[in-house]
Amino acid sequence: RNLSESEIFLYRVIFLLCVCLVHGEHLELDQVVSVPEGWLHEGRVSPLEEVELTFALKQQNVDKLQELLALVSDPDSQHYGKFLTLEEVASLVRPSQLTEKVVQTWLQSHGVTRCHTVLTRDFLQCSMTVQVAETLLSGAEFHRYRRDGQTIVRSSSQYSVHDDVSQHLDFVGGVLRFPPRGKEISKGWTGARHLKSFHLGVTPATLRARYNLTAADVGTAANNSQAVAQFLEQFYHPADLAEFMSLFAREFKHLTEVERVVGTQGGGKAGLEASLDVEYIMSTGANISTWVFTNPGRHESQEPFLQWMLLLSNMSAVPWVHTISYGDDEDSLSTCYMNRINNEFMKAGVRGISMLFASGDSGAGCRHLPKEQNVFRPSFPASSPYVTTVGGTSFKNPFKVTYEVTDYISGGGFSNVFAMPDYQVSAVKAFLKGKQSLPPESYYNASGRAYPDMAALSDNYWVVTNLVPIPWVSGTSASTPVVGGILSLINDQRFVKGLPSLGFLNPRLYKLQGTGLFDVTEGCHLSCLDDKVEGQGFCAAPAWDPVTGWGTPNYPDLLTALGKD
Repeated sequence: RNLSESEIFLYRVIFLLCVCLVHGEHLELDQVVSVPEGWLHEGRVSPLEEVELTFALKQQNVDKLQELLALVSDPDSQHYGKFLTLEEVASLVRPSQLTEKVVQTWLQSHGVTRCHTVLTRDFLQCSMTVQVAETLLSGAEFHRYRRDGQTIVRSSSQYSVHDDVSQHLDFVGGVLRFPPRGKEISKGWTGARHLKSFHLGVTPATLRARYNLTAADVGTAANNSQAVAQFLEQFYHPADLAEFMSLFAREFKHLTEVERVVGTQGGGKAGLEASLDVEYIMSTGANISTWVFTNPGRHESQEPFLQWMLLLSNMSAVPWVHTISYGDDEDSLSTCYMNRINNEFMKAGVRGISMLFASGDSGAGCRHLPKEQNVFRPSFPASSPYVTTVGGTSFKNPFKVTYEVTDYISGGGFSNVFAMPDYQVSAVKAFLKGKQSLPPESYYNASGRAYPDMAALSDNYWVVTNLVPIPWVSGTSASTPVVGGILSLINDQRFVKGLPSLGFLNPRLYKLQGTGLFDVTEGCHLSCLDDKVEGQGFCAAPAWDPVTGWGTPNYPDLLTALGKD
C-alpha cells in the first residue's frame, strides 16, 4: 500500500535512530574537561541519582536572525527600532519539525519523558537518572564535586551523541562546564594601592556629578524597566538596598524596593557583588522599575548562566536593559556553546533588549602556553559581538571629581574566536594604526572582535551589604550597572516621546564615534608578567581603545545623541 506522509516521516525518524546506534559524534570536543582549582572530588554519582540536562536544539534561520539584528540596530536603516515580539522570534528560529521529532524520539527511546521546553522550542530541559544520562551521552561519567559549600555534578570526560542526533543538537548543558569563581577584585579589598590613594569614595552623588546627571534626571515612564542578573551564590537583601538609598540617595527621587525577583532568592548573607549591582543600577537609573534575575547556583547539574538565558527565552515581557557581571575565559568554553549563546544574545537584540556585560577585572589577561609562550586571555561573554561590553576607569585625582584614566584592572582586548564585526572595523583599525605602542602581535588576534565598547568608574565604590557600609569596592562589575542605569534613563526619555528602546547599542554607538562620551586617553591595563610585555597590556588612546572603549558617559550629550531617532 502507499504510505501516508506521516508514516513516511515516522519511518525516516526510526531509520535515522537505527543508523546512529553505530556511530557517535562529540558535540563539544574543544570544551576544556578539567576540574578547576578549588573543587574537591567527592566520588562517582549513584546510577539511580537524578540529574537535569539541557538539550540545545539546532535553530533555523540564524543567518536571517543576524541580518535582522543589524537592520533593527542600525540608525541608518528604515527598519531601525522595528523590534520583534518573542512569538515572532520563536517562529523565526524554532527548530525544524524533523529536529524536534528526532531529539524527542531519541530521548523517549531511552525512557526520558520528563522534559519541558521554552516558548522558542529550541531548548529541552529533561530529568533522568545518571545511568540513562551516561547511556545517552556516550563517554560521559558523572562525579560530584564540592567548593565553598556548593555541590555540583559534572562529567569527568567528554561525551558524544549518535551521529544523526548530533546534527540536531548544538550542545548538552549540565555536563562539562563548571561555574567560574566570583571576581576577587570586587570584594572590598584594602591593598596598599587603595590605602595610599584613599578618598571618600564613589557614591551615587559622585557619579551624578561626574556624568552630569541632575536631581531631575530620574525615570518617569511607566513602561520602562531594567534588570541585573546574579549567579554563583550571590543574593541581595532588600534591607541593604533601603539602607543604601537612605545613606547615599537623598538628593533625588528613587525607589527603595526591587519590582520583581525572577528565580530563587537564596537565604544567608547577602553577596557583595549582588548588593553592588542592585544598588548602583537603581541609584543611577533612579526611579525605574528594576528586576533581579537570580539563580541560587546550587542545582547540582545545571549551569546558572544558561538557566538565565532559558528564562529570557520563555518570557514575553522582560526589562529593556540587562547588566551582567558574569564572565569566563574564552578558551575554557567550547566554540559551539559560545556560538549558541551568541544566538541567544541576537534573539534579545531583535526584541529591543540591551545586554551589557562587564569586561572583566584581569586587564588583557594572560594564558601560559607551552615553550614559555604567553598570550592574552579574552573573556566571554565580554568578547561577544552581540553585547555592549563595559570597561573601567579611575579618577586621575583621587581626591576630586575630575577626569578619568584607565583602571589597570579593566578587561579588554581581542577575541580569539569571533571575527571583528563590521560596526567596529574602522574604529579598531584606527587604533591599531595609531601612534601608541602596542604589545607584540603574537599576544593577540588583531582581526577578532575588540572590546570593551565603553566604560565608567570602577574604583573605590561604597556598597551596603548585610547592613554594613563597605568602602573600596572595585571592579567592572561596578561600572556596568552604572552604564546600564544611564541607558535606562535614555530609554525613559525615548519612551516619553513614543520612541522604541535602544536595543542592541553597538552599531549606533560606533557611528557616534565618541559623541556624548568623555574620551579616556591615559593609562594602561595589566597583562602577562613576562619580559616581553612586563605586565602591561593595551593603553588608552584618543577615540576608541581596547581598555575603555569610546569612553565614559556625559549624560546630557549622550541623551541628545541617543534620545532621538
